[in-house]
Amino acid sequence: MTRGADVVAHDRVAYRMLDAVPELAGGNADASNLLIHGDNLEALKALVPFYRGRVKCIYIDPPYNTRSAFEQYDDNLEHGQWLAMIYPRLVLLRELLAQDGSIWVSIDDNEGHYLKVVMDEVFGRRNFIANAVWQKRYSRENREAIGDVHEYIAVYAKSPERFKADRNKLPLDERQAKIYRNPDNPRETDPTKRWRGLPMTAQGFRPNQMYVIVSPSGKEHRPPAGRCWSMIESEFRKLEAANRVYWGKDGNAQPSIIRYLSEVEGLVPWTWWPHEEVGHTDESKKEANVLFGSDVSFGTPKPERLMQRIIRIATKPGDLVLDSFLGSGTTAAVAHKMGRRWIGIEMGDHAITHCKPRLDKVIAGEQGGVSEAVNWTGGGGYRFYRLGDNAFDEDGRISGSVRFDSLAAHVWMIETDQPLEWSGEERRSPILGVHEGTALALLYNGILGDRSVSGGNVLTPTLLARLRSELPDHRGPWVIYGEATKLGAARLEAEKVVFRQTPYDVRAR
Repeated sequence: MTRGADVVAHDRVAYRMLDAVPELAGGNADASNLLIHGDNLEALKALVPFYRGRVKCIYIDPPYNTRSAFEQYDDNLEHGQWLAMIYPRLVLLRELLAQDGSIWVSIDDNEGHYLKVVMDEVFGRRNFIANAVWQKRYSRENREAIGDVHEYIAVYAKSPERFKADRNKLPLDERQAKIYRNPDNPRETDPTKRWRGLPMTAQGFRPNQMYVIVSPSGKEHRPPAGRCWSMIESEFRKLEAANRVYWGKDGNAQPSIIRYLSEVEGLVPWTWWPHEEVGHTDESKKEANVLFGSDVSFGTPKPERLMQRIIRIATKPGDLVLDSFLGSGTTAAVAHKMGRRWIGIEMGDHAITHCKPRLDKVIAGEQGGVSEAVNWTGGGGYRFYRLGDNAFDEDGRISGSVRFDSLAAHVWMIETDQPLEWSGEERRSPILGVHEGTALALLYNGILGDRSVSGGNVLTPTLLARLRSELPDHRGPWVIYGEATKLGAARLEAEKVVFRQTPYDVRAR
């Protein structure tokens, strides 16, 4: 990848504020869920001070660059423009991804191989997990020289080791579980009475796993050439004594280990995702038609079952899911139904015409998609935001319209390289927190609500005493941002205070 302007484009993106739009919030206006209307590159930059390293699962479905034009977005970019579009967004998404998190990107053959190269650079080649293949059609595609029936989902993780240890297995459905049977009762449904025999050989040669086994019929069994038994003899004898060894119908076959359906924790995900398991484009189109009406339906939605598969593997209830190409809102809708927190970003008008109505229906308990499968009955809510003014002017100075919360998050990120805890509620204290033994405070925009010098934006001995009173157990140093200070250098040093003047000491980058 060449080191050009596109590679550092994320650094040039202006910080913009997120302005709440209470009249467009849904349900109980839960601050855990955010629907953001605006350019996703700028929105991602705005989220970094609040959510850096906190997103457990990122899913995006960017334009595939298929030389087609859709009403909702432009899918007809020149190849170089497509790369310039995707690169800085991936860099910012990497900043938001948790250390145990993963990112999933839908793509097809038009840009899929280039996407792999870009993601190798941004996330690290060693952090590639898999390229899942989704069978998007259930019938043959006969319009092309070779029918196109699949798409890809590229999967990367901040730490492959942590992802493997933390990811969830997939539950067996009845179609997959049918190999577990009870020979004495073919109609048995109790998982503690349905079983299958698992071969007990392993590849390789281990001397302590090369013993002779005698079946009930008296026949001797040895491991096949190039293989050994999968356990030492003492472990096998324990299973034999527990009646957990199957010898075939005539008691003469090579032994296999009985495993009951109730003991199956789940299936390790693999890269082939057939439409029977995760849905197809016809299913997703029908879901969209029901939600929006066929005349205003979305052009290229993903089925809810596909999103359920991703979220089930990558997250647990309460984890945070982010989709910065929200489209018709499928990711947020499924995450909400599955009890995950979510952030959805969409720049087009369909943030209001499609995403909001869909999520409102979810909150009301709509029963389409995966609702029945996940026992969804409704509830919850979200807050609606639009991108506001730039936080800094062309000279890097603080814009006059910047709110306290936005500047506080930026200052905290500068000082700690960590995101600031944010509940979505307006902050009432100038103290931002304590990081590694240093307290941090911001005097800005009259946060104290008093009539002191500059509305409390100037550090005075009285104001310093007030700050200390809010953290009575803190004995360490302070970093305090404000318009000016009435304390001299010697007094600041004695009080263990580092004073930074706004706007001059607030860096824009």
